[in-house]
Amino acid sequence: MFFTWDESLDTGIEVIDEQHKRIVDYINTLHTAIATKDKEAVSDVLDQLINYTVTHFSFEESLMEQHGYMHTDAHRKVHEMFTGRIQTYQKELNAGRDISRKLLNDLKIWLTSHIKSEDSDYVKVINTKVDKGWVSKALGRFFGK
Repeated sequence: MFFTWDESLDTGIEVIDEQHKRIVDYINTLHTAIATKDKEAVSDVLDQLINYTVTHFSFEESLMEQHGYMHTDAHRKVHEMFTGRIQTYQKELNAGRDISRKLLNDLKIWLTSHIKSEDSDYVKVINTKVDKGWVSKALGRFFGK
């Protein structure tokens, strides 16, 4: 396994942690596709990862807005920059360039850093305003949990 989830990545909001774990699963699936040199699988996983990540970002941003997080716009811009960077990787891959290993390492580093810095900041605000169990139950259905 390329990327192992550990408790240092837990936000304390179950639905967010489950979404982050799903992104880790996509990264590990991407690693397997790269290791087996399955270019079609790499492209498919990247497409799925982009779609899921965009949905996850939207969910996070709506959660921030609902709870009055004052840095929502700045956090949204970080999400937009990341999405743009990943879409650039996707274009390069579609153009025939092998960016897979660089992409894989970038994803792991970015997700870990993002959770531990930017996400931890908004989580502090949400955790002071909401019953985490309610958030997980009510909003977790958004992602099929």
